[in-house]
Amino acid sequence: MAGDPLFVITADANAGLVKMLPGILEEVRALVGKRRVTVVFDRGGYSPKLFRQILASHFDVLTYRKGPYPRIPPRRFQERRTRRDGQTITYVLADQEVRLLKGKLRLRQVTRLMDNGHQTPILTSRRDLPAAQVAYWMFGRWRQENFFKYLREEYALDALVEYATVPDDPTREVPNPAWAALDAQLRQARADLDRLQAEYGLEALINLEQQRRTMRGFKTAHGKLGGKIWSAWERIVQLEKRRAAAPRRIPVQAITEEAVVKLAPERKHLTNLVKMVAYQAESDLLRLVAPHYKRAGDEGRTLIQSALASAADLEVTKTELRVTLAAQSSPHRTRAIAALCEELNQTKTLFPGSTLCLRFAVQKAF
Repeated sequence: MAGDPLFVITADANAGLVKMLPGILEEVRALVGKRRVTVVFDRGGYSPKLFRQILASHFDVLTYRKGPYPRIPPRRFQERRTRRDGQTITYVLADQEVRLLKGKLRLRQVTRLMDNGHQTPILTSRRDLPAAQVAYWMFGRWRQENFFKYLREEYALDALVEYATVPDDPTREVPNPAWAALDAQLRQARADLDRLQAEYGLEALINLEQQRRTMRGFKTAHGKLGGKIWSAWERIVQLEKRRAAAPRRIPVQAITEEAVVKLAPERKHLTNLVKMVAYQAESDLLRLVAPHYKRAGDEGRTLIQSALASAADLEVTKTELRVTLAAQSSPHRTRAIAALCEELNQTKTLFPGSTLCLRFAVQKAF
């Protein structure tokens, strides 16, 4: 519920969320038993057929609605409130039932109205939650993006840690480069046609009737431009046929003559797990220091990082391992870390592999 990571998944290259979710949920169900679980994901996993599969596996769904949908009249929106983390959060929401898959799938739709008039529809099977909580949990999914952004910048999540390779499935499908090239040509051809048609329309607009009184005369005067339009149109038809004949995805072995390999995943998997656990420890420290540091929401993690990187004196006694951190960059930061040390001391944690109790403190600033 705090948005912290729980597990690491290594997926096949180009695997989409719609394809991956069912297998992941099987493992989740084995771990959680019969407990109720709600799967929250973004538009990348939008698929009414997938929704039915998830619901059949006794999971609940919470996601954005994708594609065209009817706008809701403003009169149906109302202010809805919920309390989270000691704060009152207000949304302007409309709540209704919708049908998908030609009426075969019924879901609840909670739509948020923004100040600029934009409507954001949310689909869910959770009819027991107040509308404001549905909106809160959906928009709170941004914590995942924040987590990955933070770990890329601070923990080098995307760093290459392994150069060894292992064989990969040569039948694994990948995007077809030939289809992509034809698609790019088709988009350029359509843009060229639009430009020529716009030019032809402009000539028709400024045409002087006393010079060319009939359409025949106009076509004759601009026959060269008209010929370019017909040529552009024929090119589009040809490209559409060629693109339709090309498969969008092909086996990876069809586009390479070398052996199909991938980076060995074990070391990367292990380093990702270590980084995830380190992030969880940092999050726990952040929650402990938050009551003692007013700007914890904005710079709490920076404070924790500075404290962890601080110089420290170590003193070993018969019963304790005393860790005294250097004073921080300002008195209020030093006081916050001192309060955190007191919180940690109350846990009476033993140093691993010994009977020494860890005692933390901060040097007083002069």
